[in-house]
Amino acid sequence: MDRVPPKRSRGRPRKVVSDVDTGTVRALDRGLQLLRLLARENRIALTSLAMQVGMPPSTAHRLLTTLQRHRFAEFDEDAQEWMIGVEAFRAGSGFLKRIDLVEASRDIMQRLMSETGETANLAIPDDGDMVFVSQVETHNPIRAFFRPGARSPMHACGAGKALLSQLAHRDIERLLQKKGLPEFTSRTLTRPPLLFDELDAIRNRGWAFDDEERHEGMRCVAAPVFNAYGDAVAAISVSGPTARFTDREIVHFSSAVRRAAADLTERVGGSATRSDAGLEATPVP
Repeated sequence: MDRVPPKRSRGRPRKVVSDVDTGTVRALDRGLQLLRLLARENRIALTSLAMQVGMPPSTAHRLLTTLQRHRFAEFDEDAQEWMIGVEAFRAGSGFLKRIDLVEASRDIMQRLMSETGETANLAIPDDGDMVFVSQVETHNPIRAFFRPGARSPMHACGAGKALLSQLAHRDIERLLQKKGLPEFTSRTLTRPPLLFDELDAIRNRGWAFDDEERHEGMRCVAAPVFNAYGDAVAAISVSGPTARFTDREIVHFSSAVRRAAADLTERVGGSATRSDAGLEATPVP
């Protein structure tokens, strides 16, 4: 008489899925989990770390010891705590080296131009000026145009004020002592108290507004882009004729510009120095 094979328990898998089946290496996967956690924490004890990633302390310790051997993790013997290692920084720096800000911004700026219907610009600071390094022009016949390499004093353009707003007060003072506050139109901010008040407002709302301060009949909305150290290293803006930059449109433009700047910041591995509650626009005060 043939023997009937025992029934498989309900809910029990037919086979164990191995690392080979999923194309992953379990130890490496767990090690990367630990590495990400170490990057978030300043210092952390083994038991706390193991609980957060959901693995036995003995397993976590073996993986941490391996990371330590390659200097991706460090261990403080006195405090009995684990920390991120110097090699993790070096590995991450390799990503930053391959990021080209202009290239990384192209599709973001194209989207910004499509959303607003206005010319999108990317500018970087240089010796107290903003240098325009990339532009996606609007299809409108009347448009703003900045040739690559064009410069503008920081106090007299939206992109420059967006970056100035992220500097410490003393650093802004040093810059003004060096560059001054030359007047370009009747709306240019040429008095330090007025400029500092404007920078405070920009810092609070997250975007800058150039109200015909560099060129009569032209307006601009800009927002800062941050690098991995939280430094404002560039600004994205939209610019165009005052007739199209109505108060209602500026509210819409400010949301689009902030979103574009946040996307570029994320793409280059950056992090804003301050937390934002969201990307909702704030009307010009």
